[in-house]
Amino acid sequence: MHSTTEVPAIETRALRKTYRSRRGRAVGVEGLDLVVPVGGVHGFLGPNGSGKTTTIRMLLGLVRADSGSARVFGHEVPRHLPDVVGRVGAIVESPKFFPAFSARKNLDLLAVAIGAPGGRVGEVLEEVGLAARARDRYRGYSLGMKQRLAIAATLLKDPDLLIFDEPTNGLDPAGIREIRDTMRGLADRGRTVLVSSHILAEVEQVADTVSIIARGRLIASGRVDDLIGAGGRSVRVGVPDQERAAAVLAAAGHGVRRDGRHLLVDGVAEPARITRALAAHDLWVDELVPVQAGLESVFLELTAKDAAAGSRHDRRQRPEEVTA
Repeated sequence: MHSTTEVPAIETRALRKTYRSRRGRAVGVEGLDLVVPVGGVHGFLGPNGSGKTTTIRMLLGLVRADSGSARVFGHEVPRHLPDVVGRVGAIVESPKFFPAFSARKNLDLLAVAIGAPGGRVGEVLEEVGLAARARDRYRGYSLGMKQRLAIAATLLKDPDLLIFDEPTNGLDPAGIREIRDTMRGLADRGRTVLVSSHILAEVEQVADTVSIIARGRLIASGRVDDLIGAGGRSVRVGVPDQERAAAVLAAAGHGVRRDGRHLLVDGVAEPARITRALAAHDLWVDELVPVQAGLESVFLELTAKDAAAGSRHDRRQRPEEVTA
């Protein structure tokens, strides 16, 4: 492994990318400020179309930004990408392996092609937990094993930074857990892992820090524990007449959501206020349980607020349409 420095693994400033569309230019990434610290797993979250893949492609030199800057380990990319590319491994699209060849033979061929030491093949297979299945043909691998082999391929260069774009897409729960454990293990051994994903529960279990983007802009970032703590608590309320209770609580200024047979009331510092507000309308609570916000609820709240702000802005002008 290469030695790390105090500079961030990834840093972007005012990064912007637009694409041609029938209505002019469509904004893919809009003034993105992103910082990924060295070490650990960093979750890169956002709704579909929010600019995650476009950002990753710009970091890897696959797409050129319109403006702004991007740095990887302090090196400006794509201008100085050759100086740092050996420290980066990435999976952006499904890699191509020979179905009739074993995992080991596929990696042996790749190691020769990229000039990696032959001894690395056994090491990376061990690192992703495939050493015992190294001689099995690729076509017989499960989807989770195929993805772990793709990760092994990125490790041949012994990179410091690994970038994975939606690595658990299409996997069953067992495969998702395998990839999650693999990413956590890589980070625990000193690498930095940037993972783009829409499976919030999985990111919460594996990530140390996260960045959340919407409409190509950063809307939140920080340690997972801090973001969840900032999301505050909700209160799960059991009440026979949900419809009336929801109307009463909404009129009192509370955010109310249905959750099966319960109501979830957000941002309540004193749950007793819920009881008093409902009792004043002859509505009696049979359950009142504080619920700590999870990353998914924080994510949904932030993106919903951003979408609402975007809708208000759209009525004044169309931000997705700019001149070339």
